[in-house]
Amino acid sequence: MKRVGIIICDRYHTCAGGKCFRSLRNREGAFALYKDEEVELVGYTTCGGCPGGNVEYAPEEMIKNGVDVIHLATGLIVGYPPCPRLNAFMEFIPAKYGLDVVAGTHPIPQKYFLTHRELGTWESTGAQELISHVLTDEEMRLAYD
Repeated sequence: MKRVGIIICDRYHTCAGGKCFRSLRNREGAFALYKDEEVELVGYTTCGGCPGGNVEYAPEEMIKNGVDVIHLATGLIVGYPPCPRLNAFMEFIPAKYGLDVVAGTHPIPQKYFLTHRELGTWESTGAQELISHVLTDEEMRLAYD
């Protein structure tokens, strides 16, 4: 059993999690990592707003619920601008809590893919690695528009 926590960007604090939960249920996007495993969602919260103060404390609460891995939601990657602290979050959580962290949840929607391609957001090697779990084919991206 893989126990997952999700942290979303606070600018989307009213998000009901539909795309994240659908991709978790269908093992799409970053959740394809668990295609052959049972998964339980044990936490879902926002970063707390810039500069992400909740990231310092939310994993501790998720650990109490048995979390194995924290996913930083796709909204942190595709929002504009993308979260400038995403890499810091990905370094901080394992350093402080010893947890695995994955960038992304649901597949990148096509409308965001096209905009960020036009802007050149993900042209660097590091960016390509960051989006690797949520960069799917066009059919899947359109399904998440």
